[in-house]
Amino acid sequence: MVRLTPAQLWRFVKRFEARVLIGLVLATGALWTFLNLAEEMSEGEIDAVDRRLILMLRNPADPSDPIGSRNVEEAVRDITALGGTALVVVITVVSVLAFLFHKKRIHALVMAGAVLAAWASSDLSKMLYGRPRPDLVPHEAYVYSASFPSGHSTMSTAAFLTLAMLVASLEPRRRSKALAYVLAALVVVGVGFSRVYLGVHWPSDVLGGWCLGALWALVGWIVLRALHAPTRGS
Repeated sequence: MVRLTPAQLWRFVKRFEARVLIGLVLATGALWTFLNLAEEMSEGEIDAVDRRLILMLRNPADPSDPIGSRNVEEAVRDITALGGTALVVVITVVSVLAFLFHKKRIHALVMAGAVLAAWASSDLSKMLYGRPRPDLVPHEAYVYSASFPSGHSTMSTAAFLTLAMLVASLEPRRRSKALAYVLAALVVVGVGFSRVYLGVHWPSDVLGGWCLGALWALVGWIVLRALHAPTRGS
């Protein structure tokens, strides 16, 4: 039986400082929001809002035509690729290797773990809820799985927010930290918007994906803080 001395116990408790407790609250909130959203989706309580929001991004005279020029449509397709499996895998592998090269093993573990957990939970949720894809408008991108939650939104949120958090933990300058988070947020919002614009996801699918991805990014942050990974300016 392992016995902790008072000093060891105090050091353990100090690891779970105020910021970690805040992280736990936020992670719990993300999970709670995801589960409540899934329940409302299953009961059809948000269908009307979903349909209204999708149609807002379409030509009223022709729902098959997204608002904006052809150049806008192509740009949105480029943006949606930022949340695709191939690109997220490449970003994750490169990030993990970079952290390992700089002897940041815990950072590498957190990055890989958050993305893998997001991928597994997204696929499991799709199988569990089995929500059909939007049928109001033609799909402007290839789809092959269930709709809830949005895999692109889940993966991009987990990957880019986790990477921003890890970079910020090593960066001493506040402006650089803020830049990392702003860039990550822009990608996450852009990918989510693109899925609705292209007609391949309901808005609630995207919101669910954001919650699920944010959950794993927050879990990664909590793990990083609890393990006292070497950081600068944090």
